[in-house]
Amino acid sequence: MKVILKENIETLGHIGDIVKVAPGYARNFLLPKGLAIEATSRNAKALEHSKRQMEYKKHKVREQATHLSAKLEALSIVLAHQAGEGDKLFGAVTNMEIAEYLKKHEIQIDRKKIVLAEPIKHLGEFTATVKIHPEVTATLKITVTPL
Repeated sequence: MKVILKENIETLGHIGDIVKVAPGYARNFLLPKGLAIEATSRNAKALEHSKRQMEYKKHKVREQATHLSAKLEALSIVLAHQAGEGDKLFGAVTNMEIAEYLKKHEIQIDRKKIVLAEPIKHLGEFTATVKIHPEVTATLKITVTPL
């Protein structure tokens, strides 16, 4: 019996693959659990259509992420903090503070997507990476000045 996989199955294949399996395996396991659908011409056409839609959505999201990346890289963040001897900060600049700064400038970024190599504990210029999309990252320029 031929089926179209709806999920990645390690022993059979990947999503969208048409594979031949034993009728009992398909009838008793794959079809009831929603892991596959029967390979008919109608289901194959529906699969092709959904693949095209998903590809279009992926392309659109990647394009938006690229636009946001360009916007972020053009932005220069200046944060004022209280500092002591040797330009050492009282506390640290964290990704949460950077996310709040971006929010004030009408850019919504989840703080978990902002990656600092280490917390910023000194005055000066630093960079942070923002993982906007799995394929798109941006680099932020951060300047920490004394209060």
